[in-house]
Amino acid sequence: MSMAPKAETIAKFARKDGDTGSPEVQIALMTARIQHLTEHLKRNRKDYSTQTGLLALVNRRKKLLAYLARENYERYVSLCAELGIRRK
Repeated sequence: MSMAPKAETIAKFARKDGDTGSPEVQIALMTARIQHLTEHLKRNRKDYSTQTGLLALVNRRKKLLAYLARENYERYVSLCAELGIRRK
């Protein structure tokens, strides 16, 4: 992911200026990386190291989503709707 789309994503989901560590920002950035890696794996089916990294990234995002659902369910629902993530 290049710097321009990353900066746009951070600006869109940040709670305040300079916010890069909130769960919303982290989940949004992980979602963009997951989409990119998924497209890569559609073209390169035998790239098993990327597949392993993708699974690790999906699990990390799942943990952050569970944390956000516990802490603030309204933000969790709105973030899932905005990013197109299926929820439980």
